[in-house]
Formats: sequence, structure tokens, C-alpha cells
Amino acid sequence: MARPVPFLLAAALVLAGCATVSPVSRLRAGLMDAGLSPRLATCMAQRMADRLSLVQLRRLQSLASLRKADVGSLSVDRFLYKVRALEDPEIFVVTSKAAINCAF
Repeated sequence: MARPVPFLLAAALVLAGCATVSPVSRLRAGLMDAGLSPRLATCMAQRMADRLSLVQLRRLQSLASLRKADVGSLSVDRFLYKVRALEDPEIFVVTSKAAINCAF
């Protein structure tokens, strides 16, 4: 009789993989937490997620605390000002291009 342990282990790994949130989803949520509109955040996340490293995406997460300080929605120019303060030219260029393409 075959042991079901390898099958159960494989099934658990597959389910665990499904439970993780994609980088696009996490980035979208972070952009919305920072104060960008859902439409803009969705568009930008799709354009940015594959162009930035995980380290860069984590640095962007620090901007999610901006909304607590601002009342209402965050303007794109104010958001880009905060992104520029991260002092990572690649993050700024990728984010700026995404914002410009998604604003129209």
C-alpha cells in the first residue's frame, strides 16, 4: 500500500502557493494605502511589478504610511515627490513612467 504522505505534502505545497499574494496585488494595495485611486493604483501596479526588484518593492511599501498624514486622496505629483525622496533613481523612473501612462 502506497503511503499518502508524499501526496498530502505535495497538495499542501500547491495550496500554499495559491495562498500567497502576487507582487502586483501587494503593490496595488500599497499604492492604494498610500492614497492613490484604485484605478490608478491597479494600472500602475501592473506596469511596475515586473520592472522593480523585491527590495525596491519593499522600499515602496514604506510610502503606505503617507495616507495617515494626508487627508483625502494623494495627488500623483505629491506621491512622486515622496518616491523621489527614496533616493533610488530606478524606482523613480519606473514609477513616473507608470503614473504618466496610467493618468491618461
